[in-house]
Amino acid sequence: MVAGALAAALIAPTVPATANAATAAADRPRTGGDAIPALTDEHGRALTLRGWNVGDKAHSGDAALSGITEKHFRDMRAKGFGFARLLVFWDDLEPRPGQYSESYLRKVGRILDWAEKHDVRVLIDAHQDVFGPAFGHRGVPAWATRTDGLPFTPHPDDWFSEYFEPAVQRAFTHLYEDEDLRRAQARMWRVLADRFEDHPAVLGYDPINEPMGELREGEDLATAARRIERDQITPMYNRVADAIRSVDKDSWIFVEPTPIVGEGVPTGLGRIDDPKIVYAPHFYNGAMEAGGDYDPAARWIENYEQAVTLYPKEYKVPVVVGEWGPLNNSQPNMNRFYREAMASLGRYSSGWAGWEWCYGGGYCAVDGAGAFRTNKELTAEPYAEAVAGTVRSAAYDPVAGVYRLSYDAAGRRGSRVTELALPPGDWRVSARGGALVLRPAPGRALVLAAPGARVTVTVTRR
Repeated sequence: MVAGALAAALIAPTVPATANAATAAADRPRTGGDAIPALTDEHGRALTLRGWNVGDKAHSGDAALSGITEKHFRDMRAKGFGFARLLVFWDDLEPRPGQYSESYLRKVGRILDWAEKHDVRVLIDAHQDVFGPAFGHRGVPAWATRTDGLPFTPHPDDWFSEYFEPAVQRAFTHLYEDEDLRRAQARMWRVLADRFEDHPAVLGYDPINEPMGELREGEDLATAARRIERDQITPMYNRVADAIRSVDKDSWIFVEPTPIVGEGVPTGLGRIDDPKIVYAPHFYNGAMEAGGDYDPAARWIENYEQAVTLYPKEYKVPVVVGEWGPLNNSQPNMNRFYREAMASLGRYSSGWAGWEWCYGGGYCAVDGAGAFRTNKELTAEPYAEAVAGTVRSAAYDPVAGVYRLSYDAAGRRGSRVTELALPPGDWRVSARGGALVLRPAPGRALVLAAPGARVTVTVTRR
């Protein structure tokens, strides 16, 4: 995304004249029989999203979203990130059945305005943890929570275990199966999409964070997850997609499997009957979530990549990883983890949102002074945010400090402008193959290519 009049002038198709010298490209093809397609923007450019989740779970009601400020988006962009997954909560949007909070919608709109100002694309995520406030968390309103009187015991030292409490599991079943709750969820999404479909910052919608469900007696977790995804979550996504499309024909819809895929379990999701679906799994490992170190010998990254790419290859949809990042980044093997994770994500995805952009400890990307926490700096690489053409290969070598992009430029009817995002530092950008490089602002570079040219771009740390 390019700000202001410069964007309007450059995206129109015209013909450039000269090119600079560069070196060879790297190795992430976007073509071939079983290739995962790229996410694209309104100009048909191939997108790569790099960014962070932005949320405020601590405040609700009148104070909702008060923990999010313009600084979040200004600081993310300054470090080279142009994507945010924004957490919104159904319990704040619709505190009583059919009564939608105009104040909350205005606050979401204000946050989107900040994102637009700092050139950050936004995915609006209807977030839930352990279903919602009926169980001491955020998400689905208490009025939409039905438990049939089943028990719930809090697990304050292991909140994820609360998903397996009988009352929580039954609440998911009712959300998926009860006709009035189905309609309520669809109406909620119609309200959100109708309000924000024309906002320039909005890229798409994530109907529900980390959906779960109810296990049957004798059913193991992987089998249950595939059944729930196939029989309950897939129909839910089709219903929500229909509701969104009744008011918004263009934005992407990001669909998540259960978080069980984080352990390398293929999803049971079926086809979502919509032309703009993105597969949006999360990338978490149980041991690392508990604060443990990365174990390269366990081959978790390799197993995850193998499993998580099956769905997008079968259904020909892009992949964006909606959450990832371990709790304890200072463990001995975490430097290796980040390098291997970034390489893996670059092989198959159109991007990711780390957990999370906040200022402090734990999962926070940066400390109170805004400096990267240990090893988090490895997420800040040069990358092509938008490629005006077909990507042949793209990769960053963190040891050499070199990013290489090779692409076939779009024809005369397409956009000419490829946008690069650069993290802080002194970077040299060059291109060859009928292309011209412009540097309109710190942390940004534009490549203008002749229609149909085979372009090679090289970004080198000076």
